[in-house]
Amino acid sequence: MAYVGIVLVSHSSSLASGVRDLLTQVAGADVRVEPAGGTGDGGLGTSADLIEAAIARADAGAGVLILADLGSAVLTTRAVLADLPDGPLLADAPFVEGAVAAAVLASTGADLATVADAAREARDVPKF
Repeated sequence: MAYVGIVLVSHSSSLASGVRDLLTQVAGADVRVEPAGGTGDGGLGTSADLIEAAIARADAGAGVLILADLGSAVLTTRAVLADLPDGPLLADAPFVEGAVAAAVLASTGADLATVADAAREARDVPKF
């Protein structure tokens, strides 16, 4: 079975990798979660090349959901998506909570639209 893959676009490589570690615990190894954090030289920022490579690695055939941490990560991701065929989907969702919700649904075999909806809905879940 192919599962929706998840790409985590962050200004920080450590942040993207840490969220990936969390998602692997939640969703298991079947869901491909790929970090695209920082710049190519390891600094803070975003890299179109890292994002594009992460999308390719995350694609198992059921679609790819992308979550971004801050504004310029969204802009860089949109620029990458403009040059790719339709398919990968950038969700307007909270980075951590949305990623966890998406990973849980992806691990059930849900389709891309359902996984994206779960990520977006995480915005409205109170913490207490």
